[in-house]
Amino acid sequence: MQDGPPAVNAWMAQSEGTPKGGVVVIQEIFGVTSHIRNVVDGYAKAGYTAIAPAIFDLVQSDVELPYDEGGIKQGIEFVGKISFDAALALVKAAADRIASVGKVGVVGYCWGGTVAYLSALRLGLPAVSYYGGRNTQFVEEPALAPLMFHYGERDAHISAADRDRVRKAHPDAEFHVYPADHGFNCDERGSYDATAAALARKRTLAFFAEHLS
Repeated sequence: MQDGPPAVNAWMAQSEGTPKGGVVVIQEIFGVTSHIRNVVDGYAKAGYTAIAPAIFDLVQSDVELPYDEGGIKQGIEFVGKISFDAALALVKAAADRIASVGKVGVVGYCWGGTVAYLSALRLGLPAVSYYGGRNTQFVEEPALAPLMFHYGERDAHISAADRDRVRKAHPDAEFHVYPADHGFNCDERGSYDATAAALARKRTLAFFAEHLS
């Protein structure tokens, strides 16, 4: 019997030059899309060895959903079939795969934002959570590693009250709210906000520089 999580595909990019550390990138509900692959490649260009496990491979291989109502519906169905424990097992496997480059952090978006959050709570990995809509389910758990949060104040999926619950649960975390909508980091979505995305990336890179050095 095979130990550990089942094998899944992943998009991986080596750092340019000597790696500053490793970054596990966690997808939105749309799969490891061209956007997520570009995010991975972007972290590699910033000096990190980065990897995005294709978590939906646990249900179906090679999932790339469109950023529309149909894609959202399908994505929700996929995440409903994958427990957070199963997702975290893949995060750990991905982190272990690139651990030879140094310390490893996690960044995730949307559903992946909550997986990233849980990576700090349960795996002890420094993590950055972009608009994790399910974060409030876990605010009673203590953080085992540093955290950073990015939210959009115009996000209809996450209320100000929910943001406040997360902020109060982690007073030592870095917490940022932008005049933007849900999914503001994804340049393939109508909610993309270039200014917010650039600032959030700058802050995230500073976070990783501090905690993965």
